Amino acid sequence: MRRLEIGRTGLWHPLGMSWTTLGRRARAWRVLHAAWSVAGLASLGYIWVCAATGRRDRLLAASIGFLSIEGVGLAVGGGDCPMGTLQAEWGDPKPFFELVLPPRAAKAAVPVLAAATVAGVLAVGLRRPSRKGPAVAA
Repeated sequence: MRRLEIGRTGLWHPLGMSWTTLGRRARAWRVLHAAWSVAGLASLGYIWVCAATGRRDRLLAASIGFLSIEGVGLAVGGGDCPMGTLQAEWGDPKPFFELVLPPRAAKAAVPVLAAATVAGVLAVGLRRPSRKGPAVAA
């Protein structure tokens, strides 16, 4: 059995894969992937804000577009990141969600987030848009 050690990131990595043991491309990919993930979660959150408030704007369209691109990528990858093999070639075989979640929860994250996205988009579509306009004095 291989030992677990904690890297400088403060996250547990099997096989001693800490930030310092990753190559430059693998580290750059992790940073890019983290930024992409934050943008995805922000997009999902914004879709739900719009579902709750009835807001319709360009940011909502951009959020739906962004998550649609991510969905296509996940479909191409069979539910996994399509960049996974390239990531492994760069020296980082660890799936991104497994950096912050246990393996079972990490595997469940994609379908849960996909369902939350579809539900949010449906909620936006089913809610009547809010009417914003100049206030009318009585």
